Amino acid sequence: MARENDGASRITFAEDECRGARIKVVGVGGGGGNAISRMIASGLQGVEFIAINTDLQALKSNRAPVKIQIGGKLTKGLGAGANPDTGRQAAVEDTEKICDALEGSDMVFITTGLGGGTGTGAAPVVASIAGQLGGDSGNVLTVAVVTLPFSLEGKRRMAQAMDGLAQLRDCVDSVIAIPNDRLLQTVARNTPVSEAFRVADDVLRQAVQGISDIITVPGQINLDFADVRAVMKGMGHAVMGTGIGEGENRSVEAAQRAVSNPLLEDTSIEGARGVIVNITGGPDLSLAEASEATALITKVA
Repeated sequence: MARENDGASRITFAEDECRGARIKVVGVGGGGGNAISRMIASGLQGVEFIAINTDLQALKSNRAPVKIQIGGKLTKGLGAGANPDTGRQAAVEDTEKICDALEGSDMVFITTGLGGGTGTGAAPVVASIAGQLGGDSGNVLTVAVVTLPFSLEGKRRMAQAMDGLAQLRDCVDSVIAIPNDRLLQTVARNTPVSEAFRVADDVLRQAVQGISDIITVPGQINLDFADVRAVMKGMGHAVMGTGIGEGENRSVEAAQRAVSNPLLEDTSIEGARGVIVNITGGPDLSLAEASEATALITKVA
């Protein structure tokens, strides 16, 4: 039975019905905070937002309804000074506050821009706390969605980012790491630096929304939290690709662009152990179109 939702139809696929899963999106540090502010501004629904930062001024300006200052005694609210060790110690200092905020979660997204102090150091601590909330059963699904620095930010920042990424991989079920340098292929050469960082924030939004919408927004072929958990639980490294198509062959074009997305450069979905496909289109989107798009993606995988 077809369903229209604000003039759009959505079909989601993955490999029973528990809609109502509690999803929390945690932005850690400056980059993570900017990302969740963008998610809120875009109208992302069905999730709870939490901002965590050492920088009190940045925290006050964040749109998140729940804000947690960490490391107040350690940093005096002035940030981590681009030192991941300070970020980690700040999170450890306020473990109880983080645990209280994450209590009751079924799924936790941890989003941050790696390379700095708070995000790089505190995100693995937050992820570890979230994973432990499920007890021995490990029922809480944890997914990290992070960006890696632009090359122009320097070798030290990149080295710190890679170290933070390695720590995150040990703490979460799945991690999507997006190199900012690849985003340069999706914007004009004369794009201002400030706009490039906004694009990076928006890619984090796309990644989170692409997954959370599958759980929270009813589609023509519904999936639920159990389906998403089955695909992403304990999977480790994950990749994402997005594509848009128009005209007669719109669905196939969108699928082709998704699997050849610049964010997938130097990597591939070939051999994937699980694939989640989210297809959104107008009310005239046909089942045949969706089938063609899905067939193309599964053939590549």
